[in-house]
Amino acid sequence: MAGPPDAIVVGAGPNGLSAAIALARAGRSVTVYEALDRAGGGASSAELTLPGFTHDVCSAVHPLGIASPFWRTLPLAEHGLTWIEPRAEVAHPVDGEPAAIAWRSLHETARDLGEDAGAYRDLVEPVVQAWPKLLPTVLGAPGMPSHPFAAARFGLRALPSAASRAARQFATVRARALLAGLAGHAMLPLDAFPSGAVALVFAAFAHTTGWPFPEGGAQRIADALASLLRSLGSEIVTGSPVLNVDDLPRARAILFDLSPRPLLAIAGHRFPEHFRRALERYRYGPGAFKIDWALDAPIPWRDPRVAAAGTVHLGGTFDQIAAAERETFGGRHPERPYVLLAQPTLFDATRAPAGRHVAWGYCHVPSGSTVDMLARIESQVERFAPGFRDRVLARCVTTPADLERRNPNLAGGDIGMGVMDWPQMFKRPTWRLCGTPARDLYICSASTPPGPGVHGMCGYLAAQAALKGVLR
Repeated sequence: MAGPPDAIVVGAGPNGLSAAIALARAGRSVTVYEALDRAGGGASSAELTLPGFTHDVCSAVHPLGIASPFWRTLPLAEHGLTWIEPRAEVAHPVDGEPAAIAWRSLHETARDLGEDAGAYRDLVEPVVQAWPKLLPTVLGAPGMPSHPFAAARFGLRALPSAASRAARQFATVRARALLAGLAGHAMLPLDAFPSGAVALVFAAFAHTTGWPFPEGGAQRIADALASLLRSLGSEIVTGSPVLNVDDLPRARAILFDLSPRPLLAIAGHRFPEHFRRALERYRYGPGAFKIDWALDAPIPWRDPRVAAAGTVHLGGTFDQIAAAERETFGGRHPERPYVLLAQPTLFDATRAPAGRHVAWGYCHVPSGSTVDMLARIESQVERFAPGFRDRVLARCVTTPADLERRNPNLAGGDIGMGVMDWPQMFKRPTWRLCGTPARDLYICSASTPPGPGVHGMCGYLAAQAALKGVLR
């Protein structure tokens, strides 16, 4: 690249890479700086346990990735990205009953719920039917939606909490449990807004584009984005931590794939006091305690149908999951945590030696927790898969401190990079969204709309703001 770039992006996670691609496609020259020796951020993979076993370091399953309005315009398949869709999207084991399964087909899912078939269709089908109109709002910028009537109908349906919807509409333990597992992705108490909306959104993903994962691991997403970016003539400088914005080369715009805390450390002196205080008030959510397993055989689920799903929600009934999430949000550590688990090698043999498997699971914990949740997580797996521990060859434990140490964006181990409750959902990280009082500085991380998840839309939207601003 001759001369200084038009733009610099700090951080080569999915959002940073997406911001850079959007700028490069618009004809701007871009350089990306990444502290680690490889691009990836939340979409990275490594041999965390034993040689030959590929584990996802952070994200594993990507319903938002395959649905991303921006990524769907990119030739990522030409750069090595292949999506794998399991036979079922999500499984939710329940004690003493068949597991609740979210299949790709809404009607097959409803039939499987028996007595609650009609209630499930009534709740989810209107959202699925309107999904092409709703997706640009769900994974877009705040403001007037492109389809306001569809968005209004969704809002009226989603405003009640997941708990109240489940209590009011479902008669069976299995249907309520399935909804609880979906709502748990909000990392909020299940009686808090917008946990109900989150449940409906994840159900809609299940019945439209699915809950796939990349062949070979999440790193393939970052590698494909990086390959595309380089093909557009841009540069990625790895192994180059940025400690002070003033140390960067001159550029017309600088976009930070950073959450507020590391952003303040790097560029806080460029902001007026009122904006620094606003960023300091930004609230991070619960942390994550994660385990990666190398296994000598698949997880021995009591209900064999659970093996059809790439993603498994563990926690039992709606009430049990609600209690666990309420305890976590209140600063306590539940004995029976809500556990999210992925089992990719049932569908992707490239990630482990022949006949071997990997699995990944985590639970929510209070921010910055130092409590060892290993035994509690494995007890939840063993509860629904007796003999699981006997199949473990090796394990890698990742604490909230480990998550933040590797990626300072994840303050206190918060993989969502900020609470997604009512006030912070629309003021993320401040009322300026991806903008700052410094005209040349923008924020392009998951701490901006539309929020957490591996989808690149935060980067894309920040790039559009820069193109309409200093990069016109």
